[in-house]
Amino acid sequence: MLGCAFLNRKLPVPPQKPLECPPDSDARVIAIPAKADFPSSQENMKSLRVACAIIEQNGKVLAAQRSERMSLPLKWEFPGGKINEEESASECLKREVLEELGIEVMIHEPYPEVTYSYPAFMVTLYPSRCTISAGEIVLHEHKAVAWMLPEELCGLDWADADWPIINTYLERHRKTSGL
Repeated sequence: MLGCAFLNRKLPVPPQKPLECPPDSDARVIAIPAKADFPSSQENMKSLRVACAIIEQNGKVLAAQRSERMSLPLKWEFPGGKINEEESASECLKREVLEELGIEVMIHEPYPEVTYSYPAFMVTLYPSRCTISAGEIVLHEHKAVAWMLPEELCGLDWADADWPIINTYLERHRKTSGL
């Protein structure tokens, strides 16, 4: 099996036709609106665009644990942040990693974007594989960081949106390392 086991959450789908009661029932027929009559939960949902860094060093990958005061508290993630309207994903990634960890990174390879719907918001992640080009890690926002072997990544409590990135990373790592 490639990657980690991942459960993709699906939003509930409303019924598409009215319920019918048996003819000899005292119950009333309750009409349930068709799917088109329900507002799309994704239409009303806050949408974020986030760049994130898969930082490699000496055969390990950097994981960052969110602080207790951040949304998704204590979940692990790839460091990064929100993309401003006037910047590209790579510009954002470099800015955010410098702000959050005090390091500069060199981007080597962009990964496919991932869109994930949480109950309160939707996020599109723009991941890139990177290495540290300057600086020493200093935590400004995260509770902790850990250098993990690729096969250890699945042992952390990751933010749900990061799982598809981990799976893609592990697949590519296995292909390039001949495993």
